[in-house]
Amino acid sequence: MEIIKNILMVVYVVVAVALIILSLIQSKESSGVTSTVTGSSTNNFYNQNKGRTKEGRMKKWTIMLGATFAVLAVVLSIFYI
Repeated sequence: MEIIKNILMVVYVVVAVALIILSLIQSKESSGVTSTVTGSSTNNFYNQNKGRTKEGRMKKWTIMLGATFAVLAVVLSIFYI
């Protein structure tokens, strides 16, 4: 059982570091209140195909790593109770 705890802890640290790095290298994409006031449209070709770009893939990986981080946190808290 101790081996499983250690493996999960190593995976947890790797996921945490990867999540931090991915979060730091992403560009800020929110346009803020300006687009709300001006009513800018987001129905263009680029926004419809965002998932195929480098930024879209990084966003997907960040979401997946965040979910993995949360699940590992819960699992580790159960193991260490």
